[in-house]
Amino acid sequence: MERQPEPELMEDAAQARAYAEADFEEAHARFIALFKERFSAWTGEGEALDLGCGPADITVRFARAYPRCRVQGVDGAEAMLVHGRERIAREGLGGRIQLVQGYLPRAVLPRSRYEALISNSLLHHLAEPVVLWNAIKRHAMPGAPIFVMDLLRPADRNAALALVEEYAANEPTVLRHDFYHSLLAAYTIEEVVRQLALANLLELDVAQVSDRHWIATGYGS
Repeated sequence: MERQPEPELMEDAAQARAYAEADFEEAHARFIALFKERFSAWTGEGEALDLGCGPADITVRFARAYPRCRVQGVDGAEAMLVHGRERIAREGLGGRIQLVQGYLPRAVLPRSRYEALISNSLLHHLAEPVVLWNAIKRHAMPGAPIFVMDLLRPADRNAALALVEEYAANEPTVLRHDFYHSLLAAYTIEEVVRQLALANLLELDVAQVSDRHWIATGYGS
């Protein structure tokens, strides 16, 4: 099945609220668990950057997993960041998490380099995937853990519908719609490997970790 691109930004208020209130416990908990597994020796000190942080669920989980780390999240959609800021305030993490509205590659970040870089489900939104890979090269300090997770495009539309039914059957219609179209917009393992080669990021390893996710991991150079 050929890739079907979707809008880069999720700016609709209802869409952002549905995403912020959705149950991503399984996938997002696994994100943190896989990061810890891949980078078991990392001390968790310094500042981390979450590229495409959305409503900051991963950002918050990462900050809690590494209490000595400060985390900065960047996203192009202010509608998403509103919910992220509300959650950070509720959980008393304002001193350790900062969210920035910005559109890569033009986003102005508080720092130029970071001790860790993470990203969840940003790549499939981008019209030009090299935007993400160039941001990683630009902002990762040498030796910084790099962890990217995203959806894996299914073989066909029926397979995509089956994944929606299995993992989002009880979610609002808007979220089911977005999940389906995100699956169609996702990349295959082979496409991601080619992107990394073109971006000269051969130090990142790509692996499928579920029926709908892949990860790319490695260290900054």
